[in-house]
Amino acid sequence: MDVLREGIRAAAQLLSAGDPEIIEVLLLTFKVSGAATLISVLLGVPLGLYLALKEFYGKQFIKGIVNFGMGLPPVVVGLFVSLLLWRYGPWGELALMYTPTAMVMAQTLIALPIVTGLSFAAIVSVNPRLRLQLYSLGATSRQVNWMLIKEARLGLIAAVIAGFGRVVSEVGAAMMVGGNIKGQTRVLTTATVMEVGKGNYDTALALSFILLVAAYSVVVVLTWLQHSGKREIL
Repeated sequence: MDVLREGIRAAAQLLSAGDPEIIEVLLLTFKVSGAATLISVLLGVPLGLYLALKEFYGKQFIKGIVNFGMGLPPVVVGLFVSLLLWRYGPWGELALMYTPTAMVMAQTLIALPIVTGLSFAAIVSVNPRLRLQLYSLGATSRQVNWMLIKEARLGLIAAVIAGFGRVVSEVGAAMMVGGNIKGQTRVLTTATVMEVGKGNYDTALALSFILLVAAYSVVVVLTWLQHSGKREIL
């Protein structure tokens, strides 16, 4: 309990003092995880919409791949991205290894199946009669799709929350492709692991509390948007 209290006290001191290193790590955490979540949403929501509304050959296979990807171990994703970006890999000439860009790539691959799968489930849960009714009223395909997205907004925001929660807490892939380099690729999760390895449990706890507060703040905003959408629907 003493270590826990010291961790909370250290977290409060670091935040109140505006420690430059902590602020840098915190901002990079939001930058990497935010970018990965945004990309996964821009790709995953349209893909989930397409899978939910279109019938085509191989659809069940793609759904199976998406479902499999939702539980894919992050360390495997990190290894895959590392092989692509390593010096002698197919994308080695881009020199992206051990950069925030590489971390965004890995985290996007982790979040994309989650966002796609939950977006698919959200769209499918909408009453199928609504689509036919909209077409009968003369709505275009784009208008129909937009209305379906609005109706499924609660589930879609839940998909965003799940995707962000998965990547902001991810450490294996981030360590493999980022390397935990101070001032370049060090984020809250990798910094926490480093401090644990050094035996600085109070600092590790402080970083953990900062990560929890930061993630909780984002989730609160998204949850508020989710309930706001629910009130509009009602």
